Amino acid sequence: MENSLWGNQNQKRNGEVLDGSNIMELVGNEQGFSKFVDNKFHELDKDKDGKLSLKELEPAVADIGAALGLPAQGTTPDSDHIYYQVLNEFTHGKQEKVSKSEFKEVLSDILLGMAAGLKRDPIVILRMDGEDLLEFLNGPSYDEEMASIFSQIQNSSTSLRELVIEAFGRLNVDRGIPPTSDSWVFNNIVDPALLSQALDRPVTDQETFMEEFKKGALSVVDCLKEKPVIVAHSENTFDGSGVKRLLSNKFELDKTLNTVLENLPKDRSGNISKDSLRVTLDVVSPSAGLPPVGAIEEMDKVISEAFKTVNNADNKSVMIKEEEFKKILSEILRSIMLQLEGSPIAISSNSVVHEPLSSSTTLLHSS
Repeated sequence: MENSLWGNQNQKRNGEVLDGSNIMELVGNEQGFSKFVDNKFHELDKDKDGKLSLKELEPAVADIGAALGLPAQGTTPDSDHIYYQVLNEFTHGKQEKVSKSEFKEVLSDILLGMAAGLKRDPIVILRMDGEDLLEFLNGPSYDEEMASIFSQIQNSSTSLRELVIEAFGRLNVDRGIPPTSDSWVFNNIVDPALLSQALDRPVTDQETFMEEFKKGALSVVDCLKEKPVIVAHSENTFDGSGVKRLLSNKFELDKTLNTVLENLPKDRSGNISKDSLRVTLDVVSPSAGLPPVGAIEEMDKVISEAFKTVNNADNKSVMIKEEEFKKILSEILRSIMLQLEGSPIAISSNSVVHEPLSSSTTLLHSS
């Protein structure tokens, strides 16, 4: 595998751990990063006028969104909002072209933010080749675990085939099963593996289910040997500790907020609309150890509750002074912190990598 910006090749089980170390190394090397920026800027500057138009920036923004794990632009309003914010970072909210120095400065900030996120919550790249699944099928925990799954789903499906498919969905990467909700995995691994079995019949008993599931799983093992599946696996828990660290460091908090506020639209008196609170929170989120707005449904509920808790935070039409804006945002962050301390949000995600890691993003690939 070619060298990637994401991190070193620390091994976890049979996976590559992406911890952001190579990003830090690249951005920290002034000569190397300048060369990297020169190459990327040259690729994007189609008309060769020495500046990037909004149109020319679109591939860079799309690539950054993909690297953040966002769905394609135009998929959801929440993700589109984040794409807009990334573009806004480059253009500083103006419909003007971006110079190479501006591109370099913003790209550096974005990459360092990604590196910090990967350092805090590394991504493990797992190669699902059937070995772990075979080990589970022949291991001591198989019978008990599958019996438990059967008891949970036995009344949810009318045919044995549907029940076996649902059981596959209940297993995870620790058992050597890639996400069966992924259409490619289902169409190329699970469905072909079950074609040879006569499963279009009613479910009779647990013993029949266990026998047929194991036959299907062994066929899945064979399919995975022929077509290994690459899965990006990450786990993180949002417990408010990142927000607490930011709020307890007044210097860092002021520095973070001031940087964001510089680019917010203001009236002639320097006042800021409350409408910008959510935008600002989204930009501040990485510094507070929070995910992007719209990325995690449970977190969005916490944020909505925080806005309700903080008096008048949702009154968007009001223009307020900068210090009051900072105070309200700090109160929103404090409310989020308290909610997460009381009820932490644990997230585990598994995404099938359909392209080689070395070429999945053009902007973030080290030349």
